[in-house]
Amino acid sequence: MKLTFLGATGTVTGSKYLLNTGSQRILVDCGLFQGLKQLRLKNWANLPINPRDVDAVVLTHAHIDHTGYLPLFVKNGFTGNVYCTEATRDLCKILLPDSAHLQEEEAEYANRRGFSKHHPALPLYTKADAYHALELLTPVPFDQDVNIGEDLTLRFYPNGHILGSAFARIHNKKTSVLFSGDIGRSNNILMKAPVQVKQADYLLLESTYGNRLHDRDDPMLKLATIINKTVTRKGVVLIPVFAVGRAQELLYYIHLLKASGAISEDIPVYLNSPMAVDATAIFTKHRGEHRLSKEECAALNRTAHIINSVEESRALNQIKGPMIILSASGMASGGRVVHHLKAFAPKSNNTILFAGFQAAGTRGAALVDGAEQIKIHGEYVPVRAKVEIISNLSAHADYLEIIDWLKGFESAPKKTFIIHGEPLAADAMRLHVEEQLHWRTEVPDYLETVNLD
Repeated sequence: MKLTFLGATGTVTGSKYLLNTGSQRILVDCGLFQGLKQLRLKNWANLPINPRDVDAVVLTHAHIDHTGYLPLFVKNGFTGNVYCTEATRDLCKILLPDSAHLQEEEAEYANRRGFSKHHPALPLYTKADAYHALELLTPVPFDQDVNIGEDLTLRFYPNGHILGSAFARIHNKKTSVLFSGDIGRSNNILMKAPVQVKQADYLLLESTYGNRLHDRDDPMLKLATIINKTVTRKGVVLIPVFAVGRAQELLYYIHLLKASGAISEDIPVYLNSPMAVDATAIFTKHRGEHRLSKEECAALNRTAHIINSVEESRALNQIKGPMIILSASGMASGGRVVHHLKAFAPKSNNTILFAGFQAAGTRGAALVDGAEQIKIHGEYVPVRAKVEIISNLSAHADYLEIIDWLKGFESAPKKTFIIHGEPLAADAMRLHVEEQLHWRTEVPDYLETVNLD
């Protein structure tokens, strides 16, 4: 076996790993690069592999940094099966067309306003490309061995990150490789804890929080304090959210805060993300993967006013606070939340609240780092609103939580590859694994190929 790292090395986005057995080529994850411009440009560059030569794709979960390149991969010639869990298939039906829509919308907006360097600006792929890719999705159950060609077997284990997210174990008669995907947390209010995997010859381990620990304080208390202080200023709490996972978690927290009287029941809450609305409905369908009861799912759906149309979204910008707006995307890299930032960031009585990791090069990272202005649609927007972050709402395990999970292995892998982390985080995770577990580790480089046998 050979393994080539085509993404998520030195960064947390663009996950793509090519497993080559000599007779078969399997691509695990097919994600978009996000954040810094030099990373985003990689989405437009030709891959060092021909999609026609790849036999199958395996998806660990539905987030765009793990799936968003798939429409282009299919457009460029891939025709095989795309193996995923059922919930990942359901979420991809929402996420991939939405990703294409955003790219088409941004290209159209750039052409209309004339701020693109390209004439005309084009989307990376279209909605038609996304729907074509969806036809190849092949759902398989958790905890069941599935043949994916010749002597290769795939098995998914729940890993607690979002609905459908999985550890993916691929093995033949000689060698097993475990892809961690994004590892969830054992104490998440929504998702069940990651299951323990006992053995793998080789492990690809995410390191998003490889150099950080989550705050052990109750995030609900901090959320209540931020909301109440903003309400006192008659301001708007604008929360950029990931439509899958984070939106539902925050809605549930807000529901609990209102039910307990910690915040006023009269504060209007708006969910301005059609994709998040659809994802919330999928929670009810896949109740076996999370902690919420049927009644709690229903409460989740009642917590916010749903904003459907573009006209309703624009009208929100004219409403005075206090109110709470949840809008995608979670790193403020695109979508409707960008238009809300233009409206609410310049006003000091408002709050922009982030709930999770902000990749380098995103507007979210700039705001959290204290930017006094941010660039939106070719214009600089002043930032006078208060910027807050609740880091322990992240759906990623921190390094101690990952180490605790690794301790469940019955024997050490032959080698652990540290991936999906900024450089400092990846190297810190390497040291934690080496020093605490005495495992052999490596932080691979972009496009590096390693021999596994």
